[in-house]
Formats: sequence, C-alpha cells, structure tokens
Amino acid sequence: MDPERPDPLPIATPRTTLRRLSPSDLADFQAYRTDPEVGRWQGWTATGEAVARLYLAQNARCPLFVPGEWFQVGIALRAGGGEGPLIGDIGIGTDEHDPGLAQIGFSLNRQWQGQGLAAEAVAAACAFAFRDGGIRRLCAITDTRNLASIRLLERLGFENERTLDAVFRGEPCREHHFAIEAPR
Repeated sequence: MDPERPDPLPIATPRTTLRRLSPSDLADFQAYRTDPEVGRWQGWTATGEAVARLYLAQNARCPLFVPGEWFQVGIALRAGGGEGPLIGDIGIGTDEHDPGLAQIGFSLNRQWQGQGLAAEAVAAACAFAFRDGGIRRLCAITDTRNLASIRLLERLGFENERTLDAVFRGEPCREHHFAIEAPR
C-alpha cells in the first residue's frame, strides 16, 4: 500500500466494520483469543493481557501490505448505525518475494459464529486486499477437520488447490490449501 494514500480503514459492510485494532479492544479481543475452541485451528496461541495489549497497540498503527509481514484488522459488529464490540479479526500476510501474493486467516468469537458475519467480513477483507493492497492472489490454509472455515472459503469462491500432510502443534494432520484470484 502506498504510504502517501489515506488509510483505507475502516470499511463498513452491512453488519460489520473492518477497522484497525486498538488497545481499548483488550477485553473483547481476549474474550475470543483465549477461547480454546476459537483457537483450536489457529496458528496463534492465547496470550496474557500484557502481551495482548502490546499486540493490539502494534496493530493499531502498523503499515498495511508490507512484503514479508502480517497485519490484523478487527471485525467490529455494527450496532444501531454505530460501531459495536470487536467480535473477531482477520490477518493478511503479504509474501516476502512477491507482494502480489498474500495469505488470509480469520478468527471470530464463538458467540457470533454461524450467522454469516465472518463470511461478510472476510469477503470485504478480500476486496480490500485486491483493491488497496495490490494483491492478485489470496491463499488460505485450513485443517481438513475445520469444516466451518472450509465452507466459508468455498462460499466466497476460494478453490481447494491441494491437500497436504502437515504437523500442527506437534500433531500430524492434513491441510487444505485454498486460493482465489483478484477479479479482472
């Protein structure tokens, strides 16, 4: 992303807002990031409040779409025409060698799962990456047992390009590698 351009965040969808994380999100962030079920398939692990507060502060001001780096955007619920609580986050990591390639991942508070909110937010994040980040191809990797994420990715048009054996948190597993191309 061009540092001379204004920050493209926040981005409103009908029911959510994609926005920068903030240290004031600590309680909402920890509510889902310390839930073992939410973290079950994630590359991150739960952290204490001090580490989470630092993480939120860093993501509140980090540059977007830097080759070789990840950034997180918050998913806030829209409520009564304004912004409600933080209910999840989406990570986008730009490839170090080819900044047109990126990986996407997402987490959503269990209380808000199963309502289409993650699909709505992830679709907006994909459009944001293609439009503002110059990304031409987004990838997503998920454990073959993570059926909710598989359904979400398929619903958004991601294609499963391959399934590979992997080791996750010291245990053997299989992972689907999904991808979607930027619209032409």
